[in-house]
Amino acid sequence: MKILVPIKRVNDYNVKVRPNQSNTDVELNNVKMAINPFCEIAVEEAIRLKESGKATEIVVVTIGDSKHQEQLRTALALGVDRAVHVKTEHNLQPLDVAKALAKVYEKETPELVIMGKVGIDGDHNQTGQMFASLLELPQATFASELKVEGNKIEVTREIDGGLETLSTDLPAVVTTDLRLNEPRYASLPNIMKAKRKPLEEINIDDLGIDVNEKVKLLKVESPPEREEGVKVESVDQLVEKLKNEAKVI
Repeated sequence: MKILVPIKRVNDYNVKVRPNQSNTDVELNNVKMAINPFCEIAVEEAIRLKESGKATEIVVVTIGDSKHQEQLRTALALGVDRAVHVKTEHNLQPLDVAKALAKVYEKETPELVIMGKVGIDGDHNQTGQMFASLLELPQATFASELKVEGNKIEVTREIDGGLETLSTDLPAVVTTDLRLNEPRYASLPNIMKAKRKPLEEINIDDLGIDVNEKVKLLKVESPPEREEGVKVESVDQLVEKLKNEAKVI
């Protein structure tokens, strides 16, 4: 079984995000970048499936400029076999990303696609669903547990009020949630080996996709700062403030 894992380059989740000076986007200059945390979980799950004998090859793919190869090399160091870099200078929107990934899928023909449920930058939660719809593949989103048995997968997902278990035939698309696993760190020997692993480059123009902007970002600004809290001396004073100031009771 071949597994395809799309990943995204985002600002490191430990770094506080702030708008740039022109308020046209978030500030990315001199900011530490990393693999999107949900994509890291997808990579880890694919590696675990290979280690258990369920998969034979893992291919990771990302879309972006030359800087994105850093995240591909990180994935290779974690245990991925091959990498595909779809090169573009455009900041693609979810539908365009899904279309580009669909072209890569048609070329690689994997049995399973595992991807993060959402990117922590745009927070869209759209690409996985659009990708599966374009290819008319079954999908199981927000996976907290994944089992592969022969030509079928069983996915446990978190929903309002409990858990839901889905079963479907392969090929299929799975998007990962936080509780699926705990990603590993790359070892030094694997980091060295990653430099020799194959990394294929594809120009997005060769995929025949319209990457012109469909939705325009007007402005980015920080949320208003929270007002400082106050201490109350009694329950009566608390009730009075909740009633007359906060107006929640």
